[in-house]
Amino acid sequence: MVNQQTRKPNEFKMQCPRCDYEQADDNTECLSCGIVFAKWHQQKAVPRPGQSAPPAAIQKETQETESGLLSTLLFHMPAKVNPISWGARVLLLAILTLWGIKFIVTPLSSDATMSSFWHLVNLPFHEAGHIFFRPFGRVMTSLGGSLMQVLMPAICLVVFLVKTRDPFAGSFSLWWMGQNFIDLAPYINDARSLSLPLLGGNVGRRAPYGFHDWEFILKETGLIRFDHTIARMSHGVGALLITAAVIWGVFLLFNHYRILRTQPPG
Repeated sequence: MVNQQTRKPNEFKMQCPRCDYEQADDNTECLSCGIVFAKWHQQKAVPRPGQSAPPAAIQKETQETESGLLSTLLFHMPAKVNPISWGARVLLLAILTLWGIKFIVTPLSSDATMSSFWHLVNLPFHEAGHIFFRPFGRVMTSLGGSLMQVLMPAICLVVFLVKTRDPFAGSFSLWWMGQNFIDLAPYINDARSLSLPLLGGNVGRRAPYGFHDWEFILKETGLIRFDHTIARMSHGVGALLITAAVIWGVFLLFNHYRILRTQPPG
């Protein structure tokens, strides 16, 4: 039997009452979600019979709980970090960073983005979107391809955060979403010039009306003169999402490294 008085403080393990992160029992704050244990237990204290918490206090506690839940989803830390997995993720993030910079600096007038590997990844989802949104009319059928490109990484983002509790995978989904916005930008920008090659080898100006999605969408909605503006907006949103995803990933991997340094070997 181990004498508790001779054990080191960091040998005691406890779980955070909110996010279940395992850590030393002499910690005053959770290393994962950041709550102060004393305040948490004070907020969760049961009122005496006949006494209720003031409405302002209840509202404040609810807001703090919701804020804490979002923080837990976005920055959840594992109890243990695999060094091989961590190294692989560092390499992946470095690749995505360089790839993202390339997409961001590629001009809208170039078809390099639509000729990239990621365009081939996005294309099946784009075509599936046309089928999925077909019951909602011709405009939504054309718009559905672009919508599905953005929806797929958004769905993955939610699943990784809520279901698998893997925010780093979520940061990759956010990067992919940003890449899709940039992928769509040259297509939107081509709505009037119709010079980009389309699926099947056609060029927009030689294809029947409605074959070029964004020519049809913008003409039917009366927004065709804003094609370049909308394209720049799409590219800008994509650039912001990619940048945010990289910063998010760096923050997560840095905190994973801190856990890796303090955890026992094996």
